[in-house]
Amino acid sequence: MTGAILAGALVGAGLYLLVRALFPRRPGLSARLAAFDAARHRDAEEAGAERTFPPLERVGVLRARLGRELVRFCDARGWRLQSVRSDLAVTDRSLEAFLATKFLLPAAVLVFLPLIGMYLELLDLGGGLLVPLWAGLLLAGVFFFIPDLQLRQEAASRRQDFRHAVGAFLDLVSMNLSGGRGVHEALMTAASVGDGWAMQRLRDALGNARIVGQTPWQALGGLGDELGIAELTDLAGALSLVADDGAQIRRSLGARAASMRTRELSELEGRAGERSQSMMVAQLLFCVAFMIFLAFPALIRLIAT
Repeated sequence: MTGAILAGALVGAGLYLLVRALFPRRPGLSARLAAFDAARHRDAEEAGAERTFPPLERVGVLRARLGRELVRFCDARGWRLQSVRSDLAVTDRSLEAFLATKFLLPAAVLVFLPLIGMYLELLDLGGGLLVPLWAGLLLAGVFFFIPDLQLRQEAASRRQDFRHAVGAFLDLVSMNLSGGRGVHEALMTAASVGDGWAMQRLRDALGNARIVGQTPWQALGGLGDELGIAELTDLAGALSLVADDGAQIRRSLGARAASMRTRELSELEGRAGERSQSMMVAQLLFCVAFMIFLAFPALIRLIAT
């Protein structure tokens, strides 16, 4: 009886999703405005900053098409996904490929539900449809959040590298200002020193700001908002306050570079302390296991007698 009810519920849900796909609901005015703003923002990003995301053709035509449909679905409902977009911008990945991955991984797990049921039957565990159904749903939920966890870890590592590059960039700008260069020339010269991805992003932002007529601090602030790096946004706000005083800019940049280095050193010391504590715990567990190994034969003899 339970299997028939579940089968009927799955069939009904499938028919409902089929009807909704064939006859979609017309979006309201707010959804249309949100989709228009998202499309305009995406076009401005593509025209303003010439960044190259991994091409969608590398991940397959069907996955690329599915990713575009999912992006349109999110835009039509006004889902901004701002934190996800910031993490993707830091890691140089496309939103289409990310959403397609989040959809395909749980779908692949659900497709293999019959195999899970057959495997349980071979093990003589029984349970009918309930055990494979709940196991498939649990695995689908786990696989749905795996891309988010991976993206957050990669984005955190990339942001840490970017902050390190920003500290070196500020030192170079301060040195160029001390040598008599102007603010714009000092920023471009400092950004052109390194060949890493962080310096490339800074160089592209400053070059695009010169083309569109923005100030360098506005470009740095926009880059900080796009990548989700608060230090870069704060730096842009501080530079906008002392834009007309070169000596004040030099002192401000030097102070911020020193504070960023101090913060980075404190974070490194904290991580080193955590690792040392974990090593001490591992050594303690190893010693306890060794003592149990030595005392086990004597305990067995006492219990046997």
